[in-house]
Amino acid sequence: MDYVTELTEKGRIAKQAARKLAVMSTAVKNKVLMAMASALEENQAVICNANTEDVDRAEKAGMPKPLIDRLLLNQGRIHAMADGLRQIAALPDPIGEVLTGWKRPNGLTMAKERVPLGVIGIIYEARPNVTVDAAGLCLKAGNAVILRGGSEAIHSNTAITAAIADAAHKAGAPAGAIQLVETTDRQAVIAMLKLNQYLDVIIPRGGAGLIRTVVENSTVPVIETGTGVCHTFVDASADPAMAQEIAFNAKVSRPGVCNAMETLLVHQAVAAEFLPAMLARYHAAGVELRGCEQTRQYHPAVKPATAEDWATEFLDLILAVKIVTGLDEALEHIAAYSTRHSEAIVTRDYGNAKRFQQEVDAAAVYVNASTRFTDGFEFGFGAEIGISTQKLHARGPMGLPELTSIKYVINGTGQIR
Repeated sequence: MDYVTELTEKGRIAKQAARKLAVMSTAVKNKVLMAMASALEENQAVICNANTEDVDRAEKAGMPKPLIDRLLLNQGRIHAMADGLRQIAALPDPIGEVLTGWKRPNGLTMAKERVPLGVIGIIYEARPNVTVDAAGLCLKAGNAVILRGGSEAIHSNTAITAAIADAAHKAGAPAGAIQLVETTDRQAVIAMLKLNQYLDVIIPRGGAGLIRTVVENSTVPVIETGTGVCHTFVDASADPAMAQEIAFNAKVSRPGVCNAMETLLVHQAVAAEFLPAMLARYHAAGVELRGCEQTRQYHPAVKPATAEDWATEFLDLILAVKIVTGLDEALEHIAAYSTRHSEAIVTRDYGNAKRFQQEVDAAAVYVNASTRFTDGFEFGFGAEIGISTQKLHARGPMGLPELTSIKYVINGTGQIR
C-alpha cells in the first residue's frame, strides 16, 4: 500500500471514529484516558527500548544535545506522560458546554454549544511526549487524531501509539480514534496536507521549517503553532538578583524548547552593574554568547552578534544579548524580531510593566517571571497540543477548549420565515 492510499484509509477510519467520539460520554472518555495511562507504564520497557534506538541513531547523526534531550525518554518521563493523561481525565469535559443562550422575539430559542473539531492531524518533530499529549487532549475533546511524528522519533512514537491506541480501543474508544503515520517519507506530509475530505484541521508543532512547509502547502485549515524567539528585558528598576535568576532560568533550564529565551535585552543604566556577573554565569554554564558592541566589553567570551542572531531560535545553549537605551528601544526590538510567542520584562516600575504588557504583541507576556512558564501544564491545562502564535481561533497554550468548535442549536414551535 503506497502512503497516499494509506493516508486516505487512515482518514476514512478516523472520520468514522470521530462521529462516535463526538457523542461519547465523559465517563467513557475518562475511562479510556486512564487505560491509556496504565498502558504507558505497563509498556515502559518496550517504549524505552524503542527510544534507545532513536537516541542512538540521533547521537550518531550528530544531533545537538538539547534536541536529544527533547527526544529522550526514561522511566520518569514516561510516568510524567501517564500522569498527564490522568490529569486530562480529571479536567472538565468541554463538549456540550453551553457558552450562551437566548430567545428571539419570534419564540426561537438558541444556544451556542461546544462541539469537537472532528479529525485533527498533528505533524510534529523530535518530542515523543507530544504523541501522548496530542492523543489524550484530542480524545477528551471528542476528536479523532492522526499523528505524524518526525523520523528521528519513529521507533518511540510507534511503540507509544501501539500501547495507547490498543488500550483506548479495549476501554471503549472506537477503532481509529488514535492513529500514527508510520512512513518517514517527507512526501507523506504533503499528502496529509491535502486530505480535506477527512481532516478538519492540521496542527504543526516543530521548527520554523516544518511550520512554513505546512502553512504554505496545506489545503486543510491550519492552526499555526510558532517558533519561539523569546526575549527578556531587564529594565532600569529591575531587582538585580531577581533579574539574574529569571534570565538564567529562561535560557539554561531547558534551551531546546520553544519557550526558552533567545535574546536578553538590558537597559543601559544597569548594564555595568548587571552584565558582568550575568555573562560570567552564562559562560560557566556553557552558554555561547553573542552580543552587541557594548555588551562585548563586559566579558571576553562574547562574540559579535549578527543581524541574523536577533531573529534566530537557537534551541541550544546560545544567547544573543543587546544593551538598549530604555523601554522604547526594547519594545521596538521585540516588535522587529519577536515571533509572538512569549516575552518578559523584569521591572519594579508599575507603569513600565503595564506598558510592556499592553504594547507587546505576543501570546504570553510576563512581568517578573520566566518565559519558561508558557506551557499547557504550567497554565493548568493538564497538557497542551502546542503554543499557538496566530490570532484566529486559538492563541497561546492550546488545551481542551481550543480543540473544539461551536454549534448553534435552535429549537422552535413551528416558526417559518
